[in-house]
Amino acid sequence: MTSALRPETTTEAVPRPGRWLALSVLVLAVLLVAVDATVLGLATPYISEDLAPTGSQLLWIGDIYSFVIAGLLVSMGSLGDRIGRKRILLYGATAFGAISVLNAYAGTPELMILARALLGVAGATLMPATLALIRNLFHDPRERSLAIGIWGATASAGTAVGPILGGFLLEHFWWGSVFLINLPVMAVLVVVGIRLLPESRDPDPGPWDLTSVVLSLAGMVGVVYAVKETAAHGLGASALTAGLLGAGALYGFVHRQLTLPVPLLDMRLFRHRGFSGAVLADLLSILGLAGLVFFLSQYLQLVQGRGPLEAGLAELPAAIGAVAAGLLAGRAARRFSVRAVVAGGLAAVGLALAALTVIGHSTGYPLLGSALLVVGAGAGFSFTVTADVILSSVPKEQAGAASAVSETAYELGAALGIAVLGSVVTGVYRGFDGPAGTPAAAHESLGGAVEAAAGLPAPVAASMLDAARQSFVDGLALAAGTGAVVLLAASAAAWFMLRDQHLDDRP
Repeated sequence: MTSALRPETTTEAVPRPGRWLALSVLVLAVLLVAVDATVLGLATPYISEDLAPTGSQLLWIGDIYSFVIAGLLVSMGSLGDRIGRKRILLYGATAFGAISVLNAYAGTPELMILARALLGVAGATLMPATLALIRNLFHDPRERSLAIGIWGATASAGTAVGPILGGFLLEHFWWGSVFLINLPVMAVLVVVGIRLLPESRDPDPGPWDLTSVVLSLAGMVGVVYAVKETAAHGLGASALTAGLLGAGALYGFVHRQLTLPVPLLDMRLFRHRGFSGAVLADLLSILGLAGLVFFLSQYLQLVQGRGPLEAGLAELPAAIGAVAAGLLAGRAARRFSVRAVVAGGLAAVGLALAALTVIGHSTGYPLLGSALLVVGAGAGFSFTVTADVILSSVPKEQAGAASAVSETAYELGAALGIAVLGSVVTGVYRGFDGPAGTPAAAHESLGGAVEAAAGLPAPVAASMLDAARQSFVDGLALAAGTGAVVLLAASAAAWFMLRDQHLDDRP
């Protein structure tokens, strides 16, 4: 395997058949990450019942992966530029599969949180490497747009396959089985990738600065932790300390990048308005969506009473819309404009989220399914075009670092979205007025209320569950409204920052 992964310095495109075969391997890595992200939401009620985490621990299980991956993406993207993108992709995929086993067999909330954190370390190697390899494989802009569309469509397909496959597994096996589905995908990726993927790297990369790596990780984790704690408990000493330390570390990181002769991340990338606008659009849009998506599976299962498989099928319209839009996005951006497609897509998502503010116990599926279809289509148009803009804005030697910035915005937005909007849902939920005898555990999470109801007299259990479900729905509606405001703000920012931005037609 060592010889197969030996880096080569060539950056020339492989012959046409090789490009598309290599892309088929890259999208497996995307599928791996997308499936893992979606099955966690379906498995959350079962994890809550089996491991009995507190409400705070449940949020950590949901967002620690994003915290870690957001802190390491830039470092891993830069490392891939140096040691070889193929090498880091295949090593990362192997680690991702192995750590998935630890996730599956975690026996305590603390071990589950640790397993999710380790998975974030492995996951940080995957996404920047795939986009960077696409940038180096496809030199023709129209081909590259199509390849990015396929890349994004595969991620969306993974969000569809994940809930359906995860739902089937949860109905027939224990919750840990949803993490084991990573293993066959990882095995195929590694075995086939060794043969098909060409190596690429920066031919003159300079050293990998470990101090910058530590500052980046400490800064991102500190700031995101502070936001999470403030949203959940108010601005306390721990949140203030973490926020100040994180901000200081990020300041040190930026200052170091500006003074190093060969920085880990070239900060001059942000002088390009298209690059900065695309990154900001990604961050805000994911922030507005992530918290709602995290709790949607719980709504479908614990409020509407759907089984895991049915809940997965109910979320399918979002993936269908995203796949279709991703394949059409490049053509649409060239026919109209980059800012029209990105801003229009984000505005559509915002309006769809606004429609979900009227959600209730018995909301019919036509409203929910239509809103999810629009959310998927709008996000598919936006994310595909912003990825193309980001990759087109940099030389191919810096593709790994640029891709990492894009993915960092995505993961940071996801972490902040789950932390802030998730805390909105949790904060509203905890205030529900249950009947006398309601256990304290019922106020921690809706899953805890369902579990506690099994030990209560039927009338008390029914009254408690009605109150808990209504409070959860109220929190979800408030999160949807907040997300809608964020998405509309992202649309406005994209409209102004991406003006005069075009997708290049020249090789």
